[in-house]
Amino acid sequence: MPFAITHGPSGVLVRLAAAGAAIALAVAGLTACSTDAAVQDNPNDTTEPSDAFPITIDNAFGQAVIESEPQRIVVVGLTEQDVLLELGVVPIATTEWYGEQPYAVWPWATELLRGAEPVVLDQTEGPQFEKIASLEPDLTVGTNAGLDQETYDKLSEIAPTVSTVDGEERYFSDWRARTRQIAKAVGRSAEGEQLIAGVDEAYAAAAAAHPEFAGKTASFSQGSPWEGALYVYPDGVNTDFLTDLGFTMTQGLESYADMPGEQADLSAENVGLIDADVIVFATEKEEDIQSLMDFGTLSQLDAVTNGRAVYTDGTLAGAVYFMTPLSQKYVLEHLVPRLVDAVDGKAPQTTEV
Repeated sequence: MPFAITHGPSGVLVRLAAAGAAIALAVAGLTACSTDAAVQDNPNDTTEPSDAFPITIDNAFGQAVIESEPQRIVVVGLTEQDVLLELGVVPIATTEWYGEQPYAVWPWATELLRGAEPVVLDQTEGPQFEKIASLEPDLTVGTNAGLDQETYDKLSEIAPTVSTVDGEERYFSDWRARTRQIAKAVGRSAEGEQLIAGVDEAYAAAAAAHPEFAGKTASFSQGSPWEGALYVYPDGVNTDFLTDLGFTMTQGLESYADMPGEQADLSAENVGLIDADVIVFATEKEEDIQSLMDFGTLSQLDAVTNGRAVYTDGTLAGAVYFMTPLSQKYVLEHLVPRLVDAVDGKAPQTTEV
């Protein structure tokens, strides 16, 4: 589930905030162990940089100066490995978010590892500073890592660190901005723009092929209630995959979110607020559907009773949550046919394709 390491929909946000306040590491000791090792070319990279180094990256928390092409890249965020892999750059470490996929890389990206076996970090209690330092990185990528100033500074003492741009959300900022930051950091700015353009073109083609989507209202919800609430996505919070196809998101849900950029948590008595022409539930297994049907009056919603609700499988749910150029191509391939059925009132109440 999004924002969840232990499948609590907003759990990682809460835990990382607490961890950030408690961090008290001797950064000088960490950096000392990373200065002596000779950096070797990454044998798994398949492309060359098109930008000239050194490169300066402006971040929300400062600047990162990258003197030469990074060879040992550590991902401390939830989804950045997708962008690196599609750019032909293989990180030496990734961070587990959820799903327990091999090397924290999901099926739509697995082939791009090309046999590499990155170390998998755990961010449940915040970045593992000692383990990161022991990997001797020459670049740390955290554009989707929930970093704050203190954490960014500590990571920057280990290696140049790339975070979100100023003004973006700490988690799940605009995917285009994240892609540009990562691509620039590895010297592949033009290639990053190509990734963005490719996704935009694919959405435009899908929307043109399905004019029936235009103007239809839609809601996007997690796949099962958690601790008495159903977590749904206000307009603009990880909903581009629907609006770029022509749908209009259900309005007003942001008032049920604790903070801007977070999911809205709806109690059982408020579940009717998500009814729309189409509802997408990011279910991960068949049992999730019954959990939804047992939640308040959800089973009586017009979209649910009239075949206009979509239920994903676990991999498709993960692709929607990741919202990277690579995962969105998977979404277009596997979700659009389900949306066609939903608009026609023929969507099956199953996670199976």
